[in-house]
Amino acid sequence: MSSARYAYLGPEGTFTEAALRTLPEAATKELVPMRTVPAALAAVRRGEASAALVPIENSVEGGVAVTMDELAGGSPLVILSEVVLPISFALLVRPGVRIEDVKRVTGHPMAQGQVRHWLEKYLPDAYWEPAASNAAGARMVQEGQFDGAFAGEFAAPIYGLTPLVTGIHDAFEAVTRFVLVGRPGRLPAPTGSDRTSVVVRPTDDRPGALLEVLQEFSVRGVNLMRIESRPTGEQLGRYWFTIDAEGHLADPRVAEVLTGLRRRCPDVRVLGSYPQADRTAPGPVETLV
Repeated sequence: MSSARYAYLGPEGTFTEAALRTLPEAATKELVPMRTVPAALAAVRRGEASAALVPIENSVEGGVAVTMDELAGGSPLVILSEVVLPISFALLVRPGVRIEDVKRVTGHPMAQGQVRHWLEKYLPDAYWEPAASNAAGARMVQEGQFDGAFAGEFAAPIYGLTPLVTGIHDAFEAVTRFVLVGRPGRLPAPTGSDRTSVVVRPTDDRPGALLEVLQEFSVRGVNLMRIESRPTGEQLGRYWFTIDAEGHLADPRVAEVLTGLRRRCPDVRVLGSYPQADRTAPGPVETLV
């Protein structure tokens, strides 16, 4: 395994790269941009990188489906740590382009939900097409495929673009949570402020199945931080659930929850117990997805 490499959702100039660079250990690693989230996680599974940073949740748009699906399936991976980054967009264009010239725009699908009202007000007739990442959108603007891209202002000099408008966000305090993912091994030590993430698939579709899962947490006084459903892909009405709870698997109550879940649902995958990110913003980032 290449222990000196961290993969991330690229290309260069994404919010993911900005989040990765806030981790102290990133300074000692070769940071390798990957085209997609599945590609970044596949690099870890193949041993080409020791870990990968990928987006998992946005305060406006919710869970990042591709990340949740990739962690729930395939060979197991575990979350080692998390980063929470404030998100604000700039409209990046080629030099000389004016706002009235912008007819075709792009950005990551999660970005669209965060600038929707701004688009309706200032570019109501613009055509939107999604990109693999915000920086990938900036690169396509550089290549002439689009007139503008919603990305971090810091991506502008990387691609020779001009930030035509900055500080774009429908929700002023929007943040994205990113997770550093590695191969299974020893869990990070408890810090007293931890998050445990699991994927649970109830064995059958019947009244009260999800309630029974949630009661495993409730009766032991373990607070839930997040629960989100995703279809299994097998048939309509079949779902698995990603659940985040306060605490560490080293905590007796959390360990008892896991035992209870496995008793009720044989299909349980632990995604990790890891330190919660400092909710204090790591400095203003006018935005590297």
